[in-house]
Amino acid sequence: MSLIVLGLLLLVVLVFLAKGLVIVPQATTMVIERLGKYNRTLNSGINIIIPILDKPKKINWSAPASSVVEGAKGSKAFLRSTWIDLREQIYDYPKQNVITKDNVNIEIDALIYFQITDPEKAVYEVANLTRAIEMLTQTTLRNVVGAMELDETLTSRDSINSKLCLILDEATDKWGVKVNRVEIKDINPPRSIQEQMEKQMRAERERRATILLAEGEKHAKILEAEGIKEAQINKAEGERQVKILEMQGEAEAIRTKAEAEAEAIERVKRALEGVDYSKYLIATRYIDTLSEMVSGRDNKVVYLPYEATSILSSLGGIKELFKDKEL
Repeated sequence: MSLIVLGLLLLVVLVFLAKGLVIVPQATTMVIERLGKYNRTLNSGINIIIPILDKPKKINWSAPASSVVEGAKGSKAFLRSTWIDLREQIYDYPKQNVITKDNVNIEIDALIYFQITDPEKAVYEVANLTRAIEMLTQTTLRNVVGAMELDETLTSRDSINSKLCLILDEATDKWGVKVNRVEIKDINPPRSIQEQMEKQMRAERERRATILLAEGEKHAKILEAEGIKEAQINKAEGERQVKILEMQGEAEAIRTKAEAEAEAIERVKRALEGVDYSKYLIATRYIDTLSEMVSGRDNKVVYLPYEATSILSSLGGIKELFKDKEL
């Protein structure tokens, strides 16, 4: 009989010791209560507790969206556990309807990334941590989006994420939670609004296409006009250069002719040195003028100027000059 009692006592002691050893996995923890009062938070590894006196605190958690179990009445299932996960957790909350500033009812799907930093606060400061964070996220999201118009909401996801993260992080600090970031997965306006937005985008693309086409035609016309202008400028410059060259040629010819005449006059002057050679020059000019008058008319003189007798007298003067020179 004593052996049976001893064996029972030994069994009780072994069970007592087994229940007194708690192995906590990495990145998890457990809150221990002694006689219903908070005692300590267990760290990862082997921990010793006093059975009967020490008891793990059970915590209510709302199941994440990926593991939600719908009950008979459509209520969400809750998880009841003694383990607290210290890793970053991701909760995908159901879509919710939000009214924008311009009275458009839209559906928003949000993700929240949070991490428990103080297990004691997470257990004792709030009854259901994940449910509280979900409700806080929904109300904050309504407040943030309600102050924005639809167009701003669709184009300002980063701004919405930043505002939500800041507000939620401050609000959940007393619960021992750090909200790392909030992400807006999807924003769904009503079907009628989507159709209007599609029409608006098509109209905007058509407008841009028309503007680009008009700008292309304008640029082409500008280039064409500039080409015509450049061609005209080049043509005018070419004609100017031709005229300049022609004028330079004429000037060169006149200068050459003048130099030849000057040289001829100089020779005549030297030949008639000491004699009045003005009569010779006058007679030469008259002869040239007379030849121009009769040119182009079959060598027939239409009329003779009144000064024709002067020409004859000049010829006689030339003869006298040469006689004087011989003398």
